[in-house]
Amino acid sequence: MFRKAVFPGKYIQGVGAIGELPALLDLLGKKGMIVASPSAQEKVLPQCGVDWSLYALPVERFHGECCEEELARLSAIVKQKSVDVLVGMGGGKTIDTAKIVADRAGIPVIIIPTIASSDAPCSGCAVVYSKEGIFDAVFYQKMNPAVVLVDTAIIAAAPVRFLVAGMGDALSTWFEANSCERTHSPNECGGYGTMAGMGIAKLCYETLLAYGAAAKIAGESHIVTPALERIVEANILLSGIGFESAGLASAHSIHNGFTALAETHSFWHGEKVAFGVLVGLQLTDSLPDESATVFSFCEDVGLPTTLADIGLGNANRQKLRLAAEKACAPGQSIHHEAVTITPEKVLDAIIAADALGQARRRL
Repeated sequence: MFRKAVFPGKYIQGVGAIGELPALLDLLGKKGMIVASPSAQEKVLPQCGVDWSLYALPVERFHGECCEEELARLSAIVKQKSVDVLVGMGGGKTIDTAKIVADRAGIPVIIIPTIASSDAPCSGCAVVYSKEGIFDAVFYQKMNPAVVLVDTAIIAAAPVRFLVAGMGDALSTWFEANSCERTHSPNECGGYGTMAGMGIAKLCYETLLAYGAAAKIAGESHIVTPALERIVEANILLSGIGFESAGLASAHSIHNGFTALAETHSFWHGEKVAFGVLVGLQLTDSLPDESATVFSFCEDVGLPTTLADIGLGNANRQKLRLAAEKACAPGQSIHHEAVTITPEKVLDAIIAADALGQARRRL
C-alpha cells in the first residue's frame, strides 16, 4: 500500500467569492445546474449580489436527506437536462448529495458551502443515510470536487451554531490522524497517511485552539474577521484534507453509533463528533492534560461535553449500548485505534466522558 493524499482541484475563499461561479461554470462545462438547499435557494442565491437572470442556470431544490431515493431523483434530472457540470450549494448533506450525483454522472462538481459546519466540501467521499437519517454507508467518488468556493460573507451570515459544529468536526482531525499514524492504519483515500496530511491535521488543531473562541464571537455578530477566516479555512480545507489524507479513527465511528439513537438526530454532525473526540480520549487513555485542554476548548466555544448536550441525558446503559455496538461494527474506523476495541469498552468510555463533563460543570 502506498502513501496517498487527495485535494480539491481549486479552493477559493473570501468575501464575495460566489461571484466567481459564472466563470468557473464556463471553465468546466456548457450546461450547469445548481442543487441547492431550501435556505440557499430562498436566501443565499437572491441576496449574494449576482444577477442570475443573466445566466441560464436551473436550480433544483434538495429534499433534505442524502439517501438513495434522493440520489436517484437528482441523477434522473441531470440525465434528462444533459447537465455537464453540477453545483452543490448548502450544508453537508446537500453537498454530499451533489458530489455523489456528479460522480455517478461522470461530470465535475463545484461545491459552495453556505455554512462551515463540516469538512464535507473538499472531500472525495460522502455519507449516505437512510430516509430516516440513520447512517448507512460511506460512498467514495473517483475524484475530489473540481472547485470548492467559500464565500465568507455567506458563512458569517449563518447562525453561529453551524460554525461551532464545524469546529467540532475539525477537532477530531488531528486525534484521528495521530491514531492512524501510530497504528499504520489506512487513510480515507486507500493508502497510508502523508507528511502533508499529518501536517495539515496538526495545523487544523492548532488553529482551532488559537482562534476558535474569537471566531465564535465574530460569528455571533455575523461579521467577517481574520479569526473567522482562519476558522472557516480550518473547518473546511484543513479538516477536509487532514481527515482524508491522514485518516479517521474513534470519533467518527462513535458519531456513527450515535446516529442509531433518534434522540441525537436534531444535533449536527460536528456536535456529535466533538463528543466522540472526548469519548475517544477516554477510550485510548489520553494524558489528563490533553483531555483537559480538549474539554476546555469545547466549553469555550459551546460544543457538547455531556450526553445531555446531544439529547441523551436520560439514556440508560442499555440504550447507549446500541450506539457502542454500532460504533464497533466491522469496517468502522474505530479499529484504527491502538487499543483493543469492544462495545463494552466504548460504552464505558461514553459514560466516563459524560461523567467528566458533568464534574467539570460542578467545579
